[in-house]
Amino acid sequence: MRRVGYLSLIGAGVAAVASRLVTQVVEPRTLWGLSAERMAVTALVATAVVLATYGTYRVVGGWLTERAASKRRRHDLRNVLRLAFGLVGLIGLLGVVTEQWLGVLFSLGVVGFAVTFALQQPLFSLIGWVYIMVNRPYQVGDRVAIEESKGDVVEVNFLVTTLWEINGELVSSNQPSGRIITLPNSVVLSSHVKNFTQEEFPYVWNEVAVEVAYETDLDFARETMIRVADEVVGDEMERNIERYRERLAETPVELEVQSRPTVNVTQEASWVKLRVRYIVHPRRGQRTKNRIYERILAEFNDNPDQVKFPVSRNR
Repeated sequence: MRRVGYLSLIGAGVAAVASRLVTQVVEPRTLWGLSAERMAVTALVATAVVLATYGTYRVVGGWLTERAASKRRRHDLRNVLRLAFGLVGLIGLLGVVTEQWLGVLFSLGVVGFAVTFALQQPLFSLIGWVYIMVNRPYQVGDRVAIEESKGDVVEVNFLVTTLWEINGELVSSNQPSGRIITLPNSVVLSSHVKNFTQEEFPYVWNEVAVEVAYETDLDFARETMIRVADEVVGDEMERNIERYRERLAETPVELEVQSRPTVNVTQEASWVKLRVRYIVHPRRGQRTKNRIYERILAEFNDNPDQVKFPVSRNR
């Protein structure tokens, strides 16, 4: 990336030097009523501005992105640099062509005022992009749900956010559908954004529910579910639960959090519902739920004297 930048800067230098020498080469004559010498100088200077802006972007961008801590940071840096250098290059190019720097800045202000009315939706999306960069409701790599769309964020540019869809009409159980969803960035200004994998704590609470008859030995059933879940996710949960407590400590919320899986009991009309609760990474949620449920069901089936299933239960 930086090699191309250095070549562009060299090209900018060559164009700048050529603009100084052109007056000695180009004969003083007019073309379409304009000075051929002036046109040549302007073209060369404009080329130098474009190459210098692009070259600086490539060099600075390459240097900064190499030092970025993650792919997410590199993606965000590239977008910010593109916008900044794009604006600088545009102003410089217009200033060279018109030779009216103050006029260009004033004109850009007038045009920007007019564009505010003519292009409200793209403007709101650009404001939404700034909001995303500053407040971080999500970033590249996060799994989010925005309005009716759910997926993994693969790109956030100036106007739109691109998701790799999860669920949708084609599949279920938190599986990728293969479709791409494009959302305007303005949606974050007016809609709920659910982030399942924020960088500070990329885990969510999950549950596996099993319905049993009232004749079941509830102590045995509860202890079995806790033991199975603990064997599957207990150690990982204990390692990460402290991060969850740290997040809670930063808020006024008072909440007791267990370090290992727990079971909640709910009484229904014809059965008792047992829910084992634990934390898991969202991308492993369904796979982990399947493992826990299969092992619990096998344990219950191996102990028919202690665990009874509802008679009306559809199997």
